[in-house]
Amino acid sequence: MALDDTVIAGINFLAVLLSVPVIAIGIWLAMQTDNSCVQLLQWPVIAIGIVILLVGLAGFVGAFWRMPRLLLFYLVAMLVVILLLGSLVIFIYAVTVNGSGHPAPNRAYLEYRLEDYSGWLRRRVEGSYKWNRIKKCLSSTTVCAELNQTYRLAEDFFSARMSPLQSGCCKPPTACGYTFVNPTYWISPISSTSDVDCTLWSNDQMALCYSCTSCKAGLLANLRREWRRADVVLVVTLVALIFVYVMGFCAFRNAKTDQLFRRYKQGHN
Repeated sequence: MALDDTVIAGINFLAVLLSVPVIAIGIWLAMQTDNSCVQLLQWPVIAIGIVILLVGLAGFVGAFWRMPRLLLFYLVAMLVVILLLGSLVIFIYAVTVNGSGHPAPNRAYLEYRLEDYSGWLRRRVEGSYKWNRIKKCLSSTTVCAELNQTYRLAEDFFSARMSPLQSGCCKPPTACGYTFVNPTYWISPISSTSDVDCTLWSNDQMALCYSCTSCKAGLLANLRREWRRADVVLVVTLVALIFVYVMGFCAFRNAKTDQLFRRYKQGHN
């Protein structure tokens, strides 16, 4: 195998290695409680990672065994994959650019409002059919039960920095004025309130605030935090993939140029 082919094969193998962080971040998302219930981002990310792996392998095989058509397929397919990954990176940023928590009086944790998040994300949790499926999934997890095991006293609970999902789904909103008994059991205030979430709260451990708007907002806040972390990994991978692709393209072009030059010299000898 010529030196140029070895270099191209090595460069293409780097593309194979770059599929690992993409697949890994997709698996990480699939393991998160909120993402496993919503099932939006993890499978596209894993699919793109697998495609990068397969296309990179095609490029490696094409260079190692001198198969020009396979190398050409690699160059075209990897360009398409780079465009897809770039589009996904931009999409994730666009739908997560808005949204933040709001401080509650005398509380360390934040509370969340649904209107703070992008319309695309809100539509993923709106509608009774969609939310009933997500709600059933969330109520089957230990995300709220963990609070009862960790915090016994009101002072400890109020100073806790819990996740957005726990803040939105496992307790009533602070403005409702409920009295703390334990993290998932509260005494209702005597006075009524106009906030619908206050009436939706239930001490039933399978209900809690899973029907509340605050729970939907907390879920989206959790998704936003995890998706932005995933986006950082995807951006770094995208930059590295573009660099590897450019190096591979230049090496392939130079190898073809040298090959044509050698044929030209042989034809004039």
